[in-house]
Amino acid sequence: MTNSDGVRRRDFLKGVGAAAAASGIVVAEDKDHAAAAGQKPTSRSKVTIALTLNGKKKSFDIDSRTTLVDLLRENEQMTGTKKGCDQGACGACTVHINGKRVLSCLTLAATIDGEEVLTIEGISDGETLHPLQDAFLRCDAYQCGYCAPGQIMSGIACIKEGHAAKSSEEAREWMSGNLCRCSAYPNILVALRQTAGAEPISDPAIRTSPVTKETLS
Repeated sequence: MTNSDGVRRRDFLKGVGAAAAASGIVVAEDKDHAAAAGQKPTSRSKVTIALTLNGKKKSFDIDSRTTLVDLLRENEQMTGTKKGCDQGACGACTVHINGKRVLSCLTLAATIDGEEVLTIEGISDGETLHPLQDAFLRCDAYQCGYCAPGQIMSGIACIKEGHAAKSSEEAREWMSGNLCRCSAYPNILVALRQTAGAEPISDPAIRTSPVTKETLS
């Protein structure tokens, strides 16, 4: 098969393979030269960043390639933000940066130096749940719970953006980036719309287990 420039696919792949091999040789030679000079080879660069994380100022010395989701989970042990697809396709890693929802698996931590980050761990008031967390429990919207933190963070933003109260169709559209493998979408939508004041609050007697803020983290 050839493209519009007359380049065969097989020849193109051969060229890519040769370039990759040459790159590997160069890297190996650089490491050998560094070792011969008594220096440690530098395969990664470190950066220092400062963030306001859930209202607290923190600084981090990290690899420049570290994503925000890895910084939260590995450096801070804040595992409420879930690592789902690691490709920005499922929404499980949604957090807020300066009040706007972002996918933390696609966000390099080094690019948000000085910014404010809010995660699922920071939305409750002590032991008092955020209204949307409470609605997820009340409406049985969390199912297995893995996607719930991302759904809730995205839902809070959706309400603030004004997309949750107008219509169910608009709410669905603006929550479409968050996937639920348990298919609890109807319950999630009801929880979102109730929190936005677009639907009446249902009977809270649906709860069958004690409620703690860890349930939705």
